[in-house]
Amino acid sequence: MTRRALITGSAGFIGYHLCERLLAAGWQVTGYDALSDYYDVALKEARHARLARHPGFTPIIGRLEDMGALERAGAQAQPEVIVHLAAQAGVRYSIENPRAYLETNITGSFNVMALALEHKVDHLLMASTSSVYGANTKMPYAETDKVDTQMSFYAATKKADEAMAHAWAHIHGLPITLFRFFTVYGPWGRPDMAYFKFTRSILNGDPIDVYNNGEMWRDFTYVEDLVRGIELLIDAKPVRPAAPEDIAPGDSLSPVAPWRVVNIGNSEQVRLMDFIGALEDALGQKANCNFMEMQPGDVPATWAEASLLKRLTGYAPKTDMRDGMQRFVDWYRDYYKV
Repeated sequence: MTRRALITGSAGFIGYHLCERLLAAGWQVTGYDALSDYYDVALKEARHARLARHPGFTPIIGRLEDMGALERAGAQAQPEVIVHLAAQAGVRYSIENPRAYLETNITGSFNVMALALEHKVDHLLMASTSSVYGANTKMPYAETDKVDTQMSFYAATKKADEAMAHAWAHIHGLPITLFRFFTVYGPWGRPDMAYFKFTRSILNGDPIDVYNNGEMWRDFTYVEDLVRGIELLIDAKPVRPAAPEDIAPGDSLSPVAPWRVVNIGNSEQVRLMDFIGALEDALGQKANCNFMEMQPGDVPATWAEASLLKRLTGYAPKTDMRDGMQRFVDWYRDYYKV
């Protein structure tokens, strides 16, 4: 039988790639997206247009805060699974406009949880972020680490989502998995991300702003690896354990709810300057770096401990950063005709 999914943020970078993967696997997918103007709406429309070539895809335009529109989407989709990817993203913009994060990431996520309960879905999956690890200095970051020191309002709203989801799973017995993304890159990416802006600037001969004087490290994750992990987690539904001692070491499964959080990352740190070097090689042009101090709300390093993903799904992200960057540059040149 055809499986049915409702994907929020379907015109977004990750949502688009997840929809593509599920449609290729034979799913019936309803995509829900606001087409907000946080970045280029034409790019979001182009992603939706590509998805619309699949007979199994149904796009619905609406905001997460609009419960009526979300309920109509749910009635049309009749989902077995909801994957909630839509969010107000961006660490730096959350300093300028925190209310947008409150409305979309808190109220919107609550509405999605309410919809999942209304439709009694088999599994609700929700996007979180590595930014919840905040000021933690122990690395690699493990799902069982305390996450109480968020350094941006964006990260704080995502931590709130995790806490709300735990309470929801406990009260209602609804299986919920949250995945913490690390720095995601690849074709059809977000223009507000550093690597995207670097590409545009290098091709235009403009300088690029490199924060913390280049002394930054990230666990870069290729987008197709990420969505493969999400796809496999759909069937790794958390089950409330009979007793806390039944939880395997290193598993973030709650002792009182069918709730779990999972890192999805490459499990390796890459220095920002090495990442820029890979981009320069892919473009065949050198960058003019404008070295700057660290920006407020940012962290100097991220690094995923991703063994739980491997244990649950048998899968580990594996795309080499240089290969992934070349694929992004090839897409960028084709899309923007440069």
